[in-house]
Amino acid sequence: MADDALAFKTPFDEQIDFFRKKLNLPTERWDDIYQAAHDRAFIVAGAAKADLLADLRSAVDTAIADGKSLGWFRQQFDAIVQKHGWSGWTGDSSKAGRNWRTRIIYQTNVATSYAAGRWQQLNDPDLVKLRPFWQYIHADGVMHPRPQHLAWHGLTLSREHAFWQTHFPPNGWGCHCRVRAVGQAEYDAAAAHGRGPDAAPEAGDTEGIDPGWAYAPGANRLTPFAQLVEKKLLNLEAPIGAAMMAALRPLLLAEQSTVFRTFVEETLATARPQGRAMVVGALKPSWIEAASVGGIQPATADITVRDRDIWHAFRDSKSGKLDRDWYAALPQHLTEPQAVVLDSTHPSEPAFLLFFDGGDEAGKKLVVRINYRMKKLGTGNVVETGKLVNLDGVRAMVGHGYELVEGYL
Repeated sequence: MADDALAFKTPFDEQIDFFRKKLNLPTERWDDIYQAAHDRAFIVAGAAKADLLADLRSAVDTAIADGKSLGWFRQQFDAIVQKHGWSGWTGDSSKAGRNWRTRIIYQTNVATSYAAGRWQQLNDPDLVKLRPFWQYIHADGVMHPRPQHLAWHGLTLSREHAFWQTHFPPNGWGCHCRVRAVGQAEYDAAAAHGRGPDAAPEAGDTEGIDPGWAYAPGANRLTPFAQLVEKKLLNLEAPIGAAMMAALRPLLLAEQSTVFRTFVEETLATARPQGRAMVVGALKPSWIEAASVGGIQPATADITVRDRDIWHAFRDSKSGKLDRDWYAALPQHLTEPQAVVLDSTHPSEPAFLLFFDGGDEAGKKLVVRINYRMKKLGTGNVVETGKLVNLDGVRAMVGHGYELVEGYL
């Protein structure tokens, strides 16, 4: 297939807009973020330096917006690699490797941005009124078609069908399948020929989709990045999740802070807790390492706040409580505690105690309970309580079941 054949028709506004709203995310591996999170982040595996990633992003942006060929992109890639002295990236040891890597970067971004733009177009209310059904189209002329993709050709379903959340193409590296909107007559015809809902894979069946591609590009373009990352964080082992969050923190902090402040206000406006929770930060790698030395293994790296703890802290407590505005800025404060102390006095309920200098006032203390079992989220690390404390008394605790992990008292 010729290089220029990789371009997906003429670029259009929705495609360009989708790509330009992504956040640059330095990463070491292609799967540092996964599936739907790619709607909000631009990554190139191994491009961990901000200026390098910015130049690569600029080249991809031009390729998408101006319909540039793969050959053009390869020239830009070579110049960027030389400019930054970038080495060690997968494929840099041979011309074939370089060709493979540039093809992956180029085609993946062109294809997913095209698909995301199409998702937006296909969901346009005016089009939905006329053509409320979607039909899977396998690309013609593919030399070695994937059997499953070919089997989905002509499958016609309602746009709300769960199939599209996982099978909206592309469904793998180099996939050129697409979706078109059709009306009632075409839907009925497809159903009559066995290409209707009964032919769709069962929910959860992603056979035929490459790892990392079982999502609909564009469907999460408006979802807060923090929310997408939260889902991944809760399923990662603590050291891996902590490292990921350390890299993501600059991108997430503003968004987390805004959402959490709203969460606090909504919680305090209710008559009782609603069972909601939000991830507001993450344990640092150094904290996890210190805990493991003491025989404590956090299962995940998340730091979660439940509405019930907010509600009890501010609705029940009449004295010694934290300032409400200070608490509402918790995502920011969690990145810069004055001191972190590991509390192992009760082995079955270990916790990190986070202290913050109150200036002329009493110090502030947060208790982050390690491996706390939550009904909906499973095991995590929960900000259980927060209050004002006398730091002189805290200093006397160290060495008696309390270990200073970071900072000073």
